[in-house]
Amino acid sequence: MKRLGMDDLPNFCSHEHWGSIAAIGPAPKENGFRADTEAGAVPTRTVRIWDLVLDPYFAGWMGATGVNPLALGKDRGAPDFGAWWDQDPKTAFSAIRPHLERQVFTGVFQCTRRGLLFLHGIDIATLALADWRAADQAVGKCYRDLFSWYERAMEQARFSALIRPVHPEFYVREATPEEAAIERAFTHTIMRVDPFMDLWKRDSPRRDVLAHIAGVDPSDAATWRAFITKLFDVAAEGNTTGIKQLQAYSRPLRFDAVDDAAVKWRGDLAPDEVKRFQDWVMHECCTQAHERGWPHQVHVGTHNLLESSPMPLEALARRYPRMKIVMLHCWPFIDEAGWLAKHVPNMYIDTCWQPVLSPQFLRKSFNTWLNYVPTHKIMLAHDATSIEMAVGSSRFTREILAQALDAQSFGVDTARQRRAATDMLHNNAVHVYGVGKTVRPV
Repeated sequence: MKRLGMDDLPNFCSHEHWGSIAAIGPAPKENGFRADTEAGAVPTRTVRIWDLVLDPYFAGWMGATGVNPLALGKDRGAPDFGAWWDQDPKTAFSAIRPHLERQVFTGVFQCTRRGLLFLHGIDIATLALADWRAADQAVGKCYRDLFSWYERAMEQARFSALIRPVHPEFYVREATPEEAAIERAFTHTIMRVDPFMDLWKRDSPRRDVLAHIAGVDPSDAATWRAFITKLFDVAAEGNTTGIKQLQAYSRPLRFDAVDDAAVKWRGDLAPDEVKRFQDWVMHECCTQAHERGWPHQVHVGTHNLLESSPMPLEALARRYPRMKIVMLHCWPFIDEAGWLAKHVPNMYIDTCWQPVLSPQFLRKSFNTWLNYVPTHKIMLAHDATSIEMAVGSSRFTREILAQALDAQSFGVDTARQRRAATDMLHNNAVHVYGVGKTVRPV
């Protein structure tokens, strides 16, 4: 990393979830976080170190092992673990410490740990109470002015730009006009279209909300087209960079073309009827993205592994050639994603989330892709819930990329390796999303 000088290269954060923490709070109606539905959403209370560590990823993966860290403290009369920490940090830390010990080598812990170390100078891997209390105070202080903190940390970490996936409501809903303006000044967005896929239910409060925003109640093919078009217009007015979907969590990524007459638009739909509805909606969203020249981020792998392969996306890419498809994550379908990126002109890869899952996944990906996939097809974001996690992920990414380039360069000179690294870290995202300017390393 030092030989190639990776530290000075800009890194475009093209897919992040900063703000998906408990202190900013949930958006219950949308089943997500306020940061994704309200422009300018800021913390409603002091941010604790536990908001960053026990984020949706780490807390969820601890829960998968049989431990619900968020419930710790309830038997002591505290509403949650954070409140217990506030009341009695020594006892609370003693209770959670063994569970942290088991997770200390995981990617998610290490990414957050390395971000805290880089930005705050505190190493929580010691698992010493004094270090965690110092981190708690440092985090709380920085997050008092959320967006100023993001901008300072981005500059320190050499983050060149930020794109966050947001729900359609984000483009019309503001926490306050002042905070919304501050956030919009440096944050770019990409509109999630996966919420549209669940609007077939007979009673759908969210459909009602979105229908009010669009001025169209979708009930047949014509009104659904008008509904989607209007919401895309609203997102365009909000300067979206494209669309994103995560259907791979729950269904295959094969979206068949469906005639209008074959779709049942709402009610008590059978599974095959739901699939036809979702397929139709996805094709309408892709039509809009194709006509507008918008990229389309697609969650690939990591969950629902029997059905989350990216291979069916080739048909979608060839049907809509002006819509760039960015395959996110890709693990464990590293070979498949590499083949698609190499052979389909409008398909790309973003390694975001790989270091958070395991830095070794990223190492394996580089070992597979660098001598196979053209470097203009690879981007390196982080899919982090906090800027600290993103910084730690970026540290891993830069180091592993430098090692892979050094090992697989076949004697290519250092200057050319740095140009390739700059493209993957920054320039490729500029070309795909139309945000910012390309740079050349000195």
